[in-house]
Amino acid sequence: MIQAYTETSFNADLSTEDNRIDKTVASTQIRFLIKFINDMDGSIVYCYPTSTIYNRYTHMFFNYNATPDFYRAELKLLPAGHWKYEVYEVSWIGTVVVALNTAPPTETVALPVADTNGVVQGIVTKGILNLTEKAGTEQVQYTEHTVAAGTNTIYYGQ
Repeated sequence: MIQAYTETSFNADLSTEDNRIDKTVASTQIRFLIKFINDMDGSIVYCYPTSTIYNRYTHMFFNYNATPDFYRAELKLLPAGHWKYEVYEVSWIGTVVVALNTAPPTETVALPVADTNGVVQGIVTKGILNLTEKAGTEQVQYTEHTVAAGTNTIYYGQ
């Protein structure tokens, strides 16, 4: 499970190498397309995170941006709550360029065959993202009052 806060950048360490699909290319030729699905409203957000592949796991960085560009590891996840995520392996034979027309925008889009175009190999892992509201931006906010010493106090309208 990934833990994150709304309107902030976050990191995730996910197990991807044990389920790697395309073993014919080096790990430097692999990128990951992440699909986030909101449990409440079903909205979908895609992102290519900045990633570093290690022997046992992949470290991913997701950058918050109010006007996101998912090719540049930028995303805006709202509302807070549970999001399911699916991680898709995308591999290149030639130079890796994560950009429009060289990296698939979704897991179902197939780009024209070329060494410089990425190919979605399949899903390598999935899980849950618990997205919590950032402190001070909660939808419901409470004001805490000190407890009276001897009598019960009822606060109204504050």
